[in-house]
Amino acid sequence: MISTSLSHIASVLDGRLVLRGDHTPDTLVSGMVDTDSRLIEPGGIFVAKPGEITDGHLFLPAAIERGAVLAVVERELDDAITQVVVADVVDALAALARDVVARVRETGDLRIVGITGSNGKTTTKNLLARILEDEGPTIAPRASFNNEVGAPLTMLRVADDTRFLVSEFGASAPGAIARLAGLVTPDIGVVLMVGMAHAGGFGGIESTFHAKSELVRATREGGLAVLNVDDPRVAAMEPIARERGQDVRWFGRGERAHVRAVDVEVSASGTRADLVVDGVEHTLTLRVLGEHHVMNALAAIAAATALGVTAADAIARLSTVEIAERWRMQPMGSDRVRIINDAYNASPDSMAAALRTLAQITGPEERTVAVLGAMSELGEYADEEHDRVGLLAVRLRIQRIVVIGQDARRMFLEAIAQGSWDGEAVFFPDADSAYDYLMGELRDGDRVLVKSSNSAGLRFLGDRLGESFA
Repeated sequence: MISTSLSHIASVLDGRLVLRGDHTPDTLVSGMVDTDSRLIEPGGIFVAKPGEITDGHLFLPAAIERGAVLAVVERELDDAITQVVVADVVDALAALARDVVARVRETGDLRIVGITGSNGKTTTKNLLARILEDEGPTIAPRASFNNEVGAPLTMLRVADDTRFLVSEFGASAPGAIARLAGLVTPDIGVVLMVGMAHAGGFGGIESTFHAKSELVRATREGGLAVLNVDDPRVAAMEPIARERGQDVRWFGRGERAHVRAVDVEVSASGTRADLVVDGVEHTLTLRVLGEHHVMNALAAIAAATALGVTAADAIARLSTVEIAERWRMQPMGSDRVRIINDAYNASPDSMAAALRTLAQITGPEERTVAVLGAMSELGEYADEEHDRVGLLAVRLRIQRIVVIGQDARRMFLEAIAQGSWDGEAVFFPDADSAYDYLMGELRDGDRVLVKSSNSAGLRFLGDRLGESFA
């Protein structure tokens, strides 16, 4: 965090300053801010966030041991560290992030890009950050830091010399993106797609549209909206952008796209695409597996070129990215048995994309194996969407369909109903029993996709399989 006095922090947080040691109201702090005591570094600021399982206040001694010099708390504690006592530490975290980013903007050359969408946020964020980091100091979220805690923590990492802040905005409920993006008012808002992810929590696809469009409304007046021309719901955000005096930069496969993929080829080693960027032809080579990641790359290129990066430079930098993120289409295992661990998130759209990629990258002498778990947050749509995945797996002629967990069982039942009843589809109640089966079933030439939502925990099964066949 940029250097800030204790009195200023207390004022911004509307909190009560409790001084300890030789601190005075004018004492400056500039350490990193975190809610995890294990990640605190010397000079750091610890935010004691209460949680559903435990309470961050209990970990203040551990934070002090690691070098924390200031704690943001909801109740004063008898510890030898200066504290700012606030009504709500999550609100305080947001207020501090808003203040820090605003001050850097006033004195520096900071440009801010916000990214949202039902799928692809983290991959696009990583691709864009890779492009921009060669232009100047760039801050982007760790992993999927895109919620009410993760997004402000990322914002608080900006320094006086930061050129670019790439923020990823998830939506836990209507209004969440508006609140998070409103902390920084992005110069560029990127909307990737509106799909069924989280539809259960929003009450349907139209409600998801309104939630994702909050980013366009929160992007600054006269800024830029980067929109997916191929997604009708995203394209329908154009009038919102125009009302705010924003330019619109399109990406996708459609003729209107400023950054367009003309032809895409997928292989086990990555993805190749012929692009047209503002009328000029280019060739993109991605090591990241999956045709769907081309769309994420197009979005990153569209934003980067709007920030002054040449298309050639952006495309060249993307060719150096080996994986989108851990547990996202992550190649593991070996050439003998290739494991694709994509079990950090799953929605109907990403599940379909991953299955299609598995089919595309598997040669005629190789075998497709899909290890599938539940998709979360679908609410009333869960049964129907799990059925669709089972149907798609059969239609793609996946040769072994391994379904894990009671919440995913409908995938197995649908695969059986569609004809995969002679051992092609199997069901296991837990990952351990599935692992035992797979260790006896997998053979040379198998290409194995492990895909589920984070809550299903199959990413750890993917890791075990990857290590076993390394």
